[in-house]
Amino acid sequence: MADFNGTIEELLAACQRSALHLEIRDSYALDDPVFIDWQAGQAIDPAERWREWFDVVSATTARGVQIKRARVVSEPISEYIRYEYDVTDGLNIASGEEIRWLPRRRASDIALPGNDFWLFDDDLLLFNHVDGNGGWLGVEHSTDPSAVKLCASAFEAVWERAIPHADYHPT
Repeated sequence: MADFNGTIEELLAACQRSALHLEIRDSYALDDPVFIDWQAGQAIDPAERWREWFDVVSATTARGVQIKRARVVSEPISEYIRYEYDVTDGLNIASGEEIRWLPRRRASDIALPGNDFWLFDDDLLLFNHVDGNGGWLGVEHSTDPSAVKLCASAFEAVWERAIPHADYHPT
């Protein structure tokens, strides 16, 4: 898969073994209509609201690709992380992802990259770039061996310490 510069959906479709996703921010896209609906107390069916994503991830995991997502979070958690936590069962878990949460205070001695990332089949990185308010700026692809090594190591260290979604009860 090295040097493939597709969209996240195309990268998942091409993925053969594993897709690892590390999230290290406490908020994203605060102007997202679904987040705003959730804040207003509206019931959200994640599989319906994000049908395309749900279908892509479900198809990927059905092919035997392991998708793991680790979230490093501050506690007490932000309102946005509460929202992510609330929709995780109906979207991420239901589509076949494995999710773990790591309280930030337990990550102090882990070398973390400066951006969230996806690592596909241990050779292609997709860095997600957002602004200070969580607004989407774009992605950057990389196959640089040192960046791949750093991100793989960071993900593994976070994953080992993180709490499985079913056992995590945020404060």
